Amino acid sequence: MQITFLGTGTSQGIPVIACPCEVCASADPKDKRLRSSVLIETAHTTMVIDSGPDFRTQMLREKVKKLDAILFTHAHKDHTGGLDDIRSYNYLQQSPMDIYAEPLVVESLKKEYAYVFEEEKYPGVPEVNIHPVVDISRPFFVRDMEIMPVRLYHHKLPILGFRISDFAYLIDTNYIPEEEKRKLKGLKILVITALRMEKHLSHFSLPEALEVIRELKPEKAYVTHISHQMGFHRDVFTRIYPEAEPAYDGLRLIC
Repeated sequence: MQITFLGTGTSQGIPVIACPCEVCASADPKDKRLRSSVLIETAHTTMVIDSGPDFRTQMLREKVKKLDAILFTHAHKDHTGGLDDIRSYNYLQQSPMDIYAEPLVVESLKKEYAYVFEEEKYPGVPEVNIHPVVDISRPFFVRDMEIMPVRLYHHKLPILGFRISDFAYLIDTNYIPEEEKRKLKGLKILVITALRMEKHLSHFSLPEALEVIRELKPEKAYVTHISHQMGFHRDVFTRIYPEAEPAYDGLRLIC
């Protein structure tokens, strides 16, 4: 299974519009971060977790010619804002896109993209097959991928992380219930949100993310959803390696 980081930034990305800070002005390509998303590929299935506002740019950059499904972690716009751009895959694959999300996220998509769900659709609008994720106590399948939902909290908002084989992706969270941590034992690769050094209302800080990594003991760990407030990629790498590494856009992993 190959994992590609499509984006590793926060809701504003890096550089942030009109920001004068040194990180936003950095010439290092590893300091350029689109909104967070990952591409997961097996021999038979290509899937993304979240399709944010940079979805089109990310698909073009990685030359993704086939896409079978999208998993949504939650309904915030930086994770759902690119859904309209599945139209190219609808046309080329001659099929609706399979969408997996909790019922509350589905309801949000129906409001944000009302034209997609109308009974009499305008020609050429995105076509989707909705698969509600209702029971998070057991895995579900997307073709040949077995996916275990993991309950996370984004402040008070319940959201989902996902474990796929020995890989787990935990984004936009600052709390993992103890019973859910049992789903995260024996990981080869853990990816977890780490917004900045200082504590935040709804995201793990870097010190908090490192505490979770020490507790779960994956073979490899990467932090993502990184803010410009964190500092330069090279400095974050030096600070946390080899305990973990900061992910960057375009990074590829094999699990």
